[in-house]
Amino acid sequence: MVSSDLFRIASQTKAIISVCIMILQEKGYLLISDPVGKYIHEYNVTTVAEKMDDGYKIVPANRKITIRDLLTHTAGVGWGFGPAQDKWEEAEIMGWYFAHKSESILETIRRVAALPMDAHPGDKYVYGLSTDILGAVIEIVSGQPLDQFLKEEIFNPLQMDDTHFYMPKQKRERLATVYSSSEEGITLSPDPGERVGAGMIGQGHYVKGPQQSFSGGAGLISTAEDYATFLQMMLNGGFFNHKRILSRKSVELMTVNHLQSVIFPWTDGTGFGLGFYVLEDLGDRGQLGSEGEYGWGGAYHSTYWVDPKEELVVVYFTQLIPAINIDDHQKLRSLIYQSIIN
Repeated sequence: MVSSDLFRIASQTKAIISVCIMILQEKGYLLISDPVGKYIHEYNVTTVAEKMDDGYKIVPANRKITIRDLLTHTAGVGWGFGPAQDKWEEAEIMGWYFAHKSESILETIRRVAALPMDAHPGDKYVYGLSTDILGAVIEIVSGQPLDQFLKEEIFNPLQMDDTHFYMPKQKRERLATVYSSSEEGITLSPDPGERVGAGMIGQGHYVKGPQQSFSGGAGLISTAEDYATFLQMMLNGGFFNHKRILSRKSVELMTVNHLQSVIFPWTDGTGFGLGFYVLEDLGDRGQLGSEGEYGWGGAYHSTYWVDPKEELVVVYFTQLIPAINIDDHQKLRSLIYQSIIN
C-alpha cells in the first residue's frame, strides 16, 4: 500500500455525516432535538417488533425518533436482523451495504420507515441504519444530493480531494484490494462479492456498480491523509487550514457521552456521543489511551481515534473482511503509546 491508495472506509463515513448534521444545526436549518418526521414524513409514525415466546408482535413506537436518537444509535433502527427479520428480508433491506442498489438512499430510507424497528426510541443502543437516515435528512434539508453537500461543506474546504462515494474513472487503479481472513489464512475476496450477514464480503460495486445510492452510514472511499485531515479538524475544535467547519462548542457536544442510562454494549468504560465512541474510564476499558478519547472504525477492519490529551490523531486503514484471529488493533495502540516519553 502507498499513501495515495483509496480505501473503502465503511462506517468511518458516519463521523463525517454526523458533522454535517451539526453544520445544519449551526446554520439554523434543523435542531438535533427535532423529530425525524419533521423532514421525512414517513417517520412520524413508526413501529417496533417486540419479542414473544412464539415470535414477535408489532406495536406502535413509544415516541417519535429524533435526530439525536439517530446520532447516538438509540433510535432502535437495526440492519434487519432483529425480531422482524422476515419483514426486512421481504423489503430487501438487510445490512449496511447499499452500493449495489439502483435506488437513491432517500427512497430506501423512506421504505425503512415502514418496517418494524428493533427497539423503542431511547431504550437501548442499536447499531444499524441510523446514520443512513441522517444522510437522507441532509438531502431533504439542504435540497442537495448527499455527495454534493459533503463536497461543498467538508471535502472542498478541507481539500479532501480523494474522498468519494464511488471511484472516479481516472482513480480506479488506486482502489485498494479487499482480502478476507479465515482459519486457513488470508485470501483475495471475490469480485464484486456478496452479502454475508450484515455486510459485503468482496471487492464491492464501487467501480462498476449503479452508483445511485449515497450511503451516509457506510458508503465513502477515502485516503488515510484525507481522513486524518478531517480528524485534525475535529482535534482543532472544528478548524483546519484557515477554514472553520464547525464551532468549538459543537465539537465539544459531539465528543461527550450522550447515552445516560443506556448501556454501550461492546466496550467497558465507554459511552457514545454524536457519531463517536467516547472513552470515559481508562481503567475500566483496560487498553492504552486517554479519557476523553473518541473514535470509531469500519467493516473492512479499519479504525481511527482522536486523543485530545495527547494531541494525537490515528488513522489505520485496512481492506480485510472478515478479520479473524488478528490482534493488530491492540498492538497498534501499544506501539503508538509506548513512543510517548514526556
